Amino acid sequence: MPTVAFHTLGCKVNHYETEGIWRMFMDNGYERVDFDHDSDVYVINTCTVTNTGDKKSRQVIRRAIRKNPEAIVCVTGCYAQTSPGEIMEIPGVDVVVGTQDRKNMIKYIEEHKQTREPINGVTNIMKNRVFEEMDVPEFTDRTRASLKIQEGCNNFCTFCIIPWSRGLLRSRDPESVITQAQNLVDAGYKEIVLTGIHTAGYGEDRKDYNFAMLLKDLETKVDGLKRIRISSIEASQITDEVIEVLDQSEKIVRHLHIPLQSGSDTVLARMRRKYSSDFYKEKVMKIRKALPGLAITSDVIVGFPGETDEEFQETYDFIKEVGYSELHVFPFSRRTGTPAARMDNQVDEDLKNKRVHQLIELSDQLAKEYASEYEDQILEVIPEERVQDENHPGMLVGYTDNYLKVRFEGTQDMIGKLVRVKISQSGYPYNEGTFVRIMDDVSAVAAN
Repeated sequence: MPTVAFHTLGCKVNHYETEGIWRMFMDNGYERVDFDHDSDVYVINTCTVTNTGDKKSRQVIRRAIRKNPEAIVCVTGCYAQTSPGEIMEIPGVDVVVGTQDRKNMIKYIEEHKQTREPINGVTNIMKNRVFEEMDVPEFTDRTRASLKIQEGCNNFCTFCIIPWSRGLLRSRDPESVITQAQNLVDAGYKEIVLTGIHTAGYGEDRKDYNFAMLLKDLETKVDGLKRIRISSIEASQITDEVIEVLDQSEKIVRHLHIPLQSGSDTVLARMRRKYSSDFYKEKVMKIRKALPGLAITSDVIVGFPGETDEEFQETYDFIKEVGYSELHVFPFSRRTGTPAARMDNQVDEDLKNKRVHQLIELSDQLAKEYASEYEDQILEVIPEERVQDENHPGMLVGYTDNYLKVRFEGTQDMIGKLVRVKISQSGYPYNEGTFVRIMDDVSAVAAN
């Protein structure tokens, strides 16, 4: 039986797609082995969001080639899409496929076995208008299932390379989304995370169907689904129709990731973001009315070219005012090929790091404040794994619907189930909880 090994760099979408690629290999009689093992085929799924992503991708490619010089090394993903020539120059790379046409990967591998010639299967992503179907019926980690609903992005923010590596926005066929959601629930998943490159842009390329309608259909047409989580939604995508769906939904969780990037209007304009801080705040206020207790997480870029002390302060104050439950803080990274990399007034690295630390401290404080509102409350948790810590043997860890990370004493059979847990002590990054009961048992008893 031929073997295949995978290494995935970058975002959740890449991890999802690696699972999809693995399915294709599995259907073709391959066995999956660990990346550090000898394997007949190595597949490296690359990232290109920063220059460091490129560099890391090249290091992993070389590692595979050294591990087994006889193996077929296949490179895919975003870095493969934007720089196939660079990758083809690495001696030992056999097949390059970008972020489309991955269904051809095995065909290329077979072809390479015959000819021994390297194959570049990368084509122009900007011409593609069709979502590439890749079914992932189950995941290597068993608790939360991702469901990719769209691909690409039309925004062209000045710091971002993604439209060039992923192409323009294209949505998955609604029937296909519903079918796969049902398959995931039938395979035992209680929660589905809707994911994509610009997730809530779903349907912008369709005439008569949009994101709000998809959310409604998932709620009403998928039997046995307990939780729907949206991986990310832009302020501009929070339409009144989406707010209404969130307001009426029983299954969409009280957690939204709404990227901010900056709280300063002048910086937002240089980033070419599609909103002002006022517009963003107004959307957040509306959405909080619909979902009381909503946890809002966000991304912020610090030290964007030309960011003054005043502009940074505007961002700091804005974040405080909105009151996030957690932030992902990134120092601005110059990505070759983007307008922002060529801008004047690049911010000094030391100043960038100082500002990053200020925001991380603020994020920790806001996270503790948000969590403290839930002390002594009973929340529903889906435990994901045992805590890797000898001081806490027998402890499970998982997330509540509003994205609080909870540790509590529990048994192995609770993993992946809906469990009621009382928050005995709030905190960050962990909240301590005590087990109350398993939710699933109630419905099973009711059904009998």
